[in-house]
Amino acid sequence: MPVTLAQRLKELRLKSGQSLQDVADAVKASKAHVWELETGKSKNPSVDLLTKLAEHFRVSVAQLIGEDPGAPQEDPELVALFRDLKGLTTGDRAVLRSTIRAMKKVREGDG
Repeated sequence: MPVTLAQRLKELRLKSGQSLQDVADAVKASKAHVWELETGKSKNPSVDLLTKLAEHFRVSVAQLIGEDPGAPQEDPELVALFRDLKGLTTGDRAVLRSTIRAMKKVREGDG
């Protein structure tokens, strides 16, 4: 299962030995907002805040949000699928995107 922003943010903060306040001060956000991000209560941070957090922890935004297919914790099968996707045409990708959306609806009980 991919690492979430909340998990990654907390991991980076603890690994660096920083408090919530340290991170908040560094990225010019409130301590409460950083805590909400770490606990998953806030799910849509701004691109600006994500960029500041990534710069603060010296990682890419993709690594921070768990969308880096090259990250060591990623499932090798998913990485291989990602490589396969890059070789498809725009039309083929659209068909897959539509199929994935339909599968998600069925799984969520909307289909």
